[in-house]
Amino acid sequence: MGTRTASITRKTNETQIAIDFDLDGTGQVTVNTGVPFMDHMLDLFMKHGLYDGKIEANGDVEIDDHHTTEDLGIVLGQAVRQALGDKKGIKRYGHAFVPMDDALAQVYVDCSDRPHLEFRATLPTQKVGTFDTELVHEFLWKFALEARMNVHVIVPYGHNTHHIIEAIFKALARAIDDAIQIDPRVQGVPSTKGLLG
Repeated sequence: MGTRTASITRKTNETQIAIDFDLDGTGQVTVNTGVPFMDHMLDLFMKHGLYDGKIEANGDVEIDDHHTTEDLGIVLGQAVRQALGDKKGIKRYGHAFVPMDDALAQVYVDCSDRPHLEFRATLPTQKVGTFDTELVHEFLWKFALEARMNVHVIVPYGHNTHHIIEAIFKALARAIDDAIQIDPRVQGVPSTKGLLG
Protein backbone atom coordinates (compact mmCIF):
# COMPACT_ATOMS: atom_id res chain seq x y z
CA MET A 1 0.00 0.00 0.00
CA GLY A 2 1.17 3.54 -0.75
CA THR A 3 1.14 6.64 1.43
CA ARG A 4 -2.51 7.66 0.95
CA THR A 5 -3.97 4.69 2.77
CA ALA A 6 -6.39 3.89 5.57
CA SER A 7 -7.47 0.94 7.66
CA ILE A 8 -10.83 1.34 9.38
CA THR A 9 -12.85 -1.07 11.48
CA ARG A 10 -16.31 -0.57 12.91
CA LYS A 11 -18.14 -2.95 15.20
CA THR A 12 -21.71 -2.53 16.42
CA ASN A 13 -24.40 -4.92 17.61
CA GLU A 14 -25.61 -5.00 13.99
CA THR A 15 -22.45 -5.11 11.86
CA GLN A 16 -18.72 -5.70 11.87
CA ILE A 17 -16.87 -4.01 9.02
CA ALA A 18 -13.18 -3.78 8.15
CA ILE A 19 -11.74 -1.84 5.22
CA ASP A 20 -8.15 -1.50 4.04
CA PHE A 21 -7.98 1.23 1.41
CA ASP A 22 -5.32 2.69 -0.89
CA LEU A 23 -6.23 5.72 -3.01
CA ASP A 24 -3.25 5.26 -5.32
CA GLY A 25 -3.68 1.67 -6.44
CA THR A 26 -4.49 -0.21 -9.62
CA GLY A 27 -7.93 -1.58 -8.79
CA GLN A 28 -6.87 -4.72 -6.92
CA VAL A 29 -9.58 -5.54 -4.39
CA THR A 30 -11.35 -8.29 -2.52
CA VAL A 31 -14.91 -7.66 -1.35
CA ASN A 32 -17.05 -9.84 0.89
CA THR A 33 -19.93 -8.03 2.58
CA GLY A 34 -22.68 -10.62 2.84
CA VAL A 35 -24.77 -8.44 0.49
CA PRO A 36 -24.10 -9.78 -3.03
CA PHE A 37 -25.35 -6.69 -4.85
CA MET A 38 -23.10 -4.44 -2.74
CA ASP A 39 -20.17 -6.81 -3.36
CA HIS A 40 -20.74 -6.19 -7.06
CA MET A 41 -21.10 -2.39 -6.71
CA LEU A 42 -18.09 -1.99 -4.39
CA ASP A 43 -15.95 -4.16 -6.66
CA LEU A 44 -16.88 -1.84 -9.54
CA PHE A 45 -16.22 1.24 -7.38
CA MET A 46 -12.74 0.08 -6.40
CA LYS A 47 -11.77 -1.02 -9.91
CA HIS A 48 -13.06 2.10 -11.67
CA GLY A 49 -11.40 4.40 -9.12
CA LEU A 50 -8.17 2.35 -9.35
CA TYR A 51 -8.22 1.92 -5.58
CA ASP A 52 -6.64 -1.10 -3.89
CA GLY A 53 -7.93 -2.74 -0.78
CA LYS A 54 -10.06 -5.19 1.07
CA ILE A 55 -13.66 -4.74 2.19
CA GLU A 56 -15.19 -7.22 4.60
CA ALA A 57 -18.51 -7.04 6.42
CA ASN A 58 -20.58 -9.31 8.59
CA GLY A 59 -24.02 -7.96 9.40
CA ASP A 60 -27.57 -8.87 10.31
CA VAL A 61 -28.59 -9.59 6.72
CA GLU A 62 -31.08 -12.16 7.98
CA ILE A 63 -33.19 -9.09 8.88
CA ASP A 64 -32.40 -7.12 5.72
CA ASP A 65 -29.47 -5.41 3.99
CA HIS A 66 -30.06 -1.98 5.51
CA HIS A 67 -27.59 -1.96 8.42
CA THR A 68 -24.76 -3.51 6.41
CA THR A 69 -25.23 -1.19 3.43
CA GLU A 70 -25.51 1.92 5.60
CA ASP A 71 -22.45 1.00 7.67
CA LEU A 72 -20.46 0.22 4.52
CA GLY A 73 -21.13 3.80 3.42
CA ILE A 74 -19.95 5.07 6.80
CA VAL A 75 -16.74 3.05 6.91
CA LEU A 76 -15.81 3.55 3.25
CA GLY A 77 -16.35 7.29 3.68
CA GLN A 78 -14.11 7.29 6.75
CA ALA A 79 -11.45 5.36 4.83
CA VAL A 80 -11.47 7.83 1.92
CA ARG A 81 -11.27 10.78 4.30
CA GLN A 82 -8.41 9.27 6.29
CA ALA A 83 -6.49 8.29 3.16
CA LEU A 84 -6.81 11.83 1.76
CA GLY A 85 -4.99 13.24 4.78
CA ASP A 86 -4.44 17.00 4.68
CA LYS A 87 -5.56 17.23 1.02
CA LYS A 88 -2.58 19.40 0.10
CA GLY A 89 -2.00 19.63 -3.64
CA ILE A 90 -5.19 17.87 -4.74
CA LYS A 91 -7.40 19.14 -7.54
CA ARG A 92 -10.34 19.11 -5.07
CA TYR A 93 -13.13 18.99 -7.68
CA GLY A 94 -13.86 16.03 -9.89
CA HIS A 95 -16.55 14.77 -12.22
CA ALA A 96 -17.39 11.81 -14.40
CA PHE A 97 -20.02 10.75 -16.91
CA VAL A 98 -20.57 7.00 -17.20
CA PRO A 99 -22.96 5.33 -19.64
CA MET A 100 -24.20 1.82 -18.87
CA ASP A 101 -26.30 0.56 -21.77
CA ASP A 102 -29.58 2.53 -21.46
CA ALA A 103 -28.50 4.59 -18.43
CA LEU A 104 -26.25 7.62 -18.02
CA ALA A 105 -24.93 8.77 -14.65
CA GLN A 106 -23.16 12.04 -13.90
CA VAL A 107 -21.35 12.51 -10.62
CA TYR A 108 -19.63 15.66 -9.39
CA VAL A 109 -17.62 15.81 -6.17
CA ASP A 110 -15.93 18.47 -4.08
CA CYS A 111 -13.49 17.29 -1.39
CA SER A 112 -14.57 20.33 0.57
CA ASP A 113 -14.97 19.05 4.14
CA ARG A 114 -18.59 20.28 3.74
CA PRO A 115 -20.63 17.10 3.34
CA HIS A 116 -23.72 17.16 1.17
CA LEU A 117 -25.52 14.70 -1.10
CA GLU A 118 -27.67 15.88 -3.98
CA PHE A 119 -29.35 12.81 -5.47
CA ARG A 120 -31.25 13.48 -8.71
CA ALA A 121 -32.00 9.94 -9.83
CA THR A 122 -35.16 7.90 -10.20
CA LEU A 123 -34.77 4.18 -9.64
CA PRO A 124 -37.59 2.47 -11.56
CA THR A 125 -37.86 -0.60 -9.34
CA GLN A 126 -37.79 -1.07 -5.56
CA LYS A 127 -35.64 -4.19 -5.80
CA VAL A 128 -32.71 -5.53 -7.78
CA GLY A 129 -32.90 -9.20 -6.95
CA THR A 130 -33.31 -9.17 -3.17
CA PHE A 131 -31.58 -5.78 -2.72
CA ASP A 132 -33.74 -2.78 -1.74
CA THR A 133 -32.81 -0.01 -4.15
CA GLU A 134 -33.69 2.75 -1.65
CA LEU A 135 -30.47 1.72 0.12
CA VAL A 136 -28.40 3.30 -2.68
CA HIS A 137 -29.36 6.75 -1.39
CA GLU A 138 -28.67 5.63 2.20
CA PHE A 139 -25.20 4.39 1.25
CA LEU A 140 -24.33 7.53 -0.73
CA TRP A 141 -25.56 9.91 1.98
CA LYS A 142 -23.57 8.16 4.71
CA PHE A 143 -20.53 7.99 2.42
CA ALA A 144 -20.68 11.73 1.63
CA LEU A 145 -21.16 12.55 5.31
CA GLU A 146 -18.20 10.51 6.54
CA ALA A 147 -15.90 11.33 3.61
CA ARG A 148 -16.89 14.97 4.21
CA MET A 149 -17.51 15.41 0.50
CA ASN A 150 -20.05 17.31 -1.52
CA VAL A 151 -21.49 14.69 -3.88
CA HIS A 152 -23.97 15.43 -6.67
CA VAL A 153 -25.51 12.48 -8.51
CA ILE A 154 -27.57 13.14 -11.62
CA VAL A 155 -29.16 10.45 -13.79
CA PRO A 156 -30.86 12.15 -16.74
CA TYR A 157 -32.20 8.89 -18.17
CA GLY A 158 -32.21 5.14 -17.85
CA HIS A 159 -34.87 2.45 -17.49
CA ASN A 160 -32.97 -0.55 -16.11
CA THR A 161 -32.46 -0.09 -12.37
CA HIS A 162 -29.36 -2.29 -12.19
CA HIS A 163 -27.75 -0.32 -15.01
CA ILE A 164 -28.56 3.01 -13.36
CA ILE A 165 -27.04 2.00 -10.02
CA GLU A 166 -23.98 0.49 -11.68
CA ALA A 167 -23.39 3.69 -13.65
CA ILE A 168 -23.69 5.72 -10.42
CA PHE A 169 -21.07 3.67 -8.57
CA LYS A 170 -18.65 3.74 -11.51
CA ALA A 171 -19.12 7.49 -11.97
CA LEU A 172 -18.65 8.15 -8.25
CA ALA A 173 -15.37 6.24 -8.27
CA ARG A 174 -14.09 8.06 -11.34
CA ALA A 175 -15.17 11.50 -10.07
CA ILE A 176 -13.33 10.95 -6.78
CA ASP A 177 -10.27 9.69 -8.63
CA ASP A 178 -10.37 12.89 -10.68
CA ALA A 179 -10.68 15.11 -7.59
CA ILE A 180 -7.88 13.49 -5.58
CA GLN A 181 -5.20 13.78 -8.23
CA ILE A 182 -2.20 15.86 -7.22
CA ASP A 183 -1.80 19.01 -9.30
CA PRO A 184 1.76 20.37 -9.00
CA ARG A 185 0.45 23.90 -9.54
CA VAL A 186 -1.64 23.75 -6.35
CA GLN A 187 0.17 25.23 -3.36
CA GLY A 188 -1.20 23.89 -0.06
CA VAL A 189 -4.92 23.22 0.05
CA PRO A 190 -7.05 24.37 -2.94
CA SER A 191 -9.07 27.02 -1.12
CA THR A 192 -8.87 30.80 -0.86
CA LYS A 193 -9.68 30.36 2.86
CA GLY A 194 -6.48 28.44 3.42
CA LEU A 195 -8.41 25.41 4.61
CA LEU A 196 -11.13 23.12 3.39
CA GLY A 197 -14.19 23.30 5.60
